[in-house]
Amino acid sequence: MSKTRIMVVSDSHGNNRYLNKAIEEVGTFDLLLHLGDLEGSEHFINTFVQSKIEMISGNNDYMTDYPSEKIIEVEGYRIWMTHGHRYQVYAGVSSLRDAAIKKGVDIVLFGHIHQPYLEKDGLIILNPGSISLPRQSDRIPTYAIMEIDEKGEISIDIKRVN
Repeated sequence: MSKTRIMVVSDSHGNNRYLNKAIEEVGTFDLLLHLGDLEGSEHFINTFVQSKIEMISGNNDYMTDYPSEKIIEVEGYRIWMTHGHRYQVYAGVSSLRDAAIKKGVDIVLFGHIHQPYLEKDGLIILNPGSISLPRQSDRIPTYAIMEIDEKGEISIDIKRVN
């Protein structure tokens, strides 16, 4: 197993300015995961991203064929991608956690709340925040870099777009 670098973004809402900056800042990565509310960003991503891409739709993606959630496997880890709006994530992650346990996944990635969130307690629960419309106090767009090293160890860094 070699090191795998994953860029995780959400809630671009068709505004690709910061998404483009973040992609330039990150440089090379093996996989891009977009957690919904694309609103046209899928065209930009499919044109400019050279890595493998996985995308799902969010509550504002009316004109897309992307599924609302999916489970993918990366380096032996089961990763559930969901936008989160069907799991009452504004009230916390307990409903999301319960669903993840039932699905038998190792990692849950969600968006929708436009604020970064990371919990590592057996199950990893990650929200990269919004790449275009952040709601945390500093209002700086965020994304996450998840790396799985040769030993299968996972590191996650929530980054701010410069």
